[in-house]
Amino acid sequence: MTALSSEGPVVCDGGDTSQEHALRRVLVAEDDPVYRRVLKHFLTGNGHQVQLAGDGLDALAQACTPNAPRLLILDWMMPGLQGPEVCRQIREHLSGRYQYILLLTAKDTKADVVAGLEAGADDYLTKPFDSHELLARVRVGVRMLKLHDSLLAAQDALRFQATHDPLTAIWNRGALLELTRAEVERAQRKLTSLSLFMIDIDHFKRVNDKLGHLAGDSVLHEIAQRLIATVRPYDVVGRYGGEEFVVVAAELNPERPYDFAERLRSAVSSPPVGFDGGQLHVTVSIGVATVQPAWDCSVEEMIRRADTALYAAKHHGRNRVELATPEMAIQTAS
Repeated sequence: MTALSSEGPVVCDGGDTSQEHALRRVLVAEDDPVYRRVLKHFLTGNGHQVQLAGDGLDALAQACTPNAPRLLILDWMMPGLQGPEVCRQIREHLSGRYQYILLLTAKDTKADVVAGLEAGADDYLTKPFDSHELLARVRVGVRMLKLHDSLLAAQDALRFQATHDPLTAIWNRGALLELTRAEVERAQRKLTSLSLFMIDIDHFKRVNDKLGHLAGDSVLHEIAQRLIATVRPYDVVGRYGGEEFVVVAAELNPERPYDFAERLRSAVSSPPVGFDGGQLHVTVSIGVATVQPAWDCSVEEMIRRADTALYAAKHHGRNRVELATPEMAIQTAS
C-alpha cells in the first residue's frame, strides 16, 4: 500500500488558469480497487480531477479520446494490456497534444526501468512510494506539459510569421506561390479549372503621398479583410507585394471567373475605407487568368497572364476587370 500522508492535502503551486485547470486532469489506471480509491482520494484532495481505469485496455481507450487527460498514471502490471504496452501504443498513435506518462512499478531493476522508459513513459515511481514524492512527480509532469505547450505556441507563432504578411495577416508572397503551385498540381490531377486574380489598388501612390503611410497601411489591411470576407473558405488570398493582392479560386464554371472578380472589385470599392483622420473611396483593377483542365500551365505562366490582363484593366481606365485572352498569352510568350 502506498505510504499516504496523514498530514492532510499538500497545497499545489500556481494559479488556477484555464491551462492549469486542464492540466490538473489525471487518468489513473490501476487494477487494484483499493489502490484506485486511495490514489483518487489523494489526488482529488490536492486539486486534481481524476478519471479511473481498471485495466490496460480501458486505460488505452480513455487515453485516446479527443478530450483525454494529459497526465496519465499507469500501473505496470494490469490485465488486458500492461502499462509499458499502453505507453507504446499511445506514443505510436500520437495525434493530439502530448500526454505525460508516469509509470508505477514494483520492478526496480535497471533493465525494467529502461524498458518502461523506452516504451514511452516519461517518468517512473517504484512501489511502495511516498505520497509527497508522487505529488512532486505529478508537478514535474504539469511543468513539462506547460513547457511543451509553450514551445508549440512559439513554433506556431514563428510559422505564422514566416508564411503571413505582417501588415495584413494574410499569406505572404512565398506562401502564396507555394499554395498556388499546390492548387495548380491539384487542378491538373483532378482535371478541373483554376483561376488566378491579380488585384492592384488604383492610384495607391497618391494615398501614401497625400495621406501618409499610416493611411496607406489602413487601406491595405482593410482591403485584405474585404477580400477574405468575399471569397470561399477554401480559396487562397495573399499579398503579392506592395499594393498587389492575389486570389486563387478552383473549379469555377467557365462563365464565373468574371462574376467572381466583379464581386471582389465591388467588395473593395464600397463602402469607403476608414482611417485615422477620415475616409477614402478605394478602387481596384483586376486581371484574371483561368486555365482549363486540358492546359498545361505553370504558376509563373498564370501570373504572367493575369498580370497582362491587369495591365489591360489599368490601360482601359482602372476600376475594372479584364480576362486574359489567348492573344495575351501569345504576347507574354513572345
